[in-house]
Amino acid sequence: MQPKGHFGVYGGQYVAETLMGPLQELAAAYDEAKKDPEFQREFQEILHDYVGRESPITVCKRLSAHLGGATIVLKREDLNHTGAHKVNNTIGQALLAKRMGKKRLIAETGAGMHGVATATVAALLGMPCEVYMGAIDVKRQSPNVERMQMLGAKVHAIEEGSATLKDAMNEALRDWVTNCDDTFYVIGTVAGPYPYPDMVRDFQRVIGDEARRQCLAKFGRLPDQAIACVGGGSNAMGLFAGFLDDKEVKLVGVEAGGKGIPSGEHAASINGGRLGVLHGAKTMLLQTDVGNIIDTYSVSAGLDYPGVGPEHCYLHDIGRAEYSVICDDEAIAAFDDLCRFEGIIPAMESSHALAEAIKRAPTLPKETILLVNLSGRGDKDMENIMAYKKARGLKG
Repeated sequence: MQPKGHFGVYGGQYVAETLMGPLQELAAAYDEAKKDPEFQREFQEILHDYVGRESPITVCKRLSAHLGGATIVLKREDLNHTGAHKVNNTIGQALLAKRMGKKRLIAETGAGMHGVATATVAALLGMPCEVYMGAIDVKRQSPNVERMQMLGAKVHAIEEGSATLKDAMNEALRDWVTNCDDTFYVIGTVAGPYPYPDMVRDFQRVIGDEARRQCLAKFGRLPDQAIACVGGGSNAMGLFAGFLDDKEVKLVGVEAGGKGIPSGEHAASINGGRLGVLHGAKTMLLQTDVGNIIDTYSVSAGLDYPGVGPEHCYLHDIGRAEYSVICDDEAIAAFDDLCRFEGIIPAMESSHALAEAIKRAPTLPKETILLVNLSGRGDKDMENIMAYKKARGLKG
């Protein structure tokens, strides 16, 4: 049996002594909340009445016919209130903050969807909120910055380091260390020190549990493959959690290949990284021989992170999940395909998972079901995508 908070050699709590107390307090509070029917009832009620769950599954009939192989099915997290899967987790953590008597929420964000989701639940529960975001991401995700501010959150643009998600998380951790008595840090993915990887997975597993029931109801069987993009990996872990015990379902995580692994300009920590410690956990990281974190690159702000959730590393090591790489151009092409064949505008993060399904579909029989987690909608990405296409002379 593994020690609590560990997934094989991964996970744990690698933090300053000042954070050990707050983490122990958080772990104890979460253990109690998990067993409390009233906490679970309130969580499920808000998901239903406020978020609009459950989110449907959609068969991509025209896209699947065009590809001439397997049937692609989408789990539609883009239809949630706020437009992504992130709100599932922020509701759970905000309710836990309220239960613990915390008065203030802070968060980090890359693509901005976690920041929007945190600002949303802060407004819902009447709590002040501050969000840390890399300055580069502030520029390429300006619509989400405006949404956070409209919801009453203060957004801090971080100029240090690579000015992306890693640096935003660094600043959020510094804030938490200073203000842990009254502040709750809402981490947006299955990374960070225990209990965050477990807690975020549990709040997101509603995705996989719903998808499992829906596939059985619609098709009379489970999907053959469950595919999701992986940066930190919360949407993937949420989907995978519903199928972990179903060995016949292949789990596929898709990392951001950027300009390709050989170029060094990517964000594929499992495929291109090595073991190390970042943001309080042992995991696979993009780092130099002496342990310095390498700047990441991806067209997708939400996947632009040099680490990955520790449970993903463990699933990779034991062979329960496989992790592929999709480059920028492939993700952009998949984005275009879903827009034009199905009338659905996906987030750039989700487009990586879709691109992997598009690669696989033509090689598989029509009766094969590829379930893709469409983790968010692409409104936030339009300006970034048009700039990318213009720079490469591609048609809009």
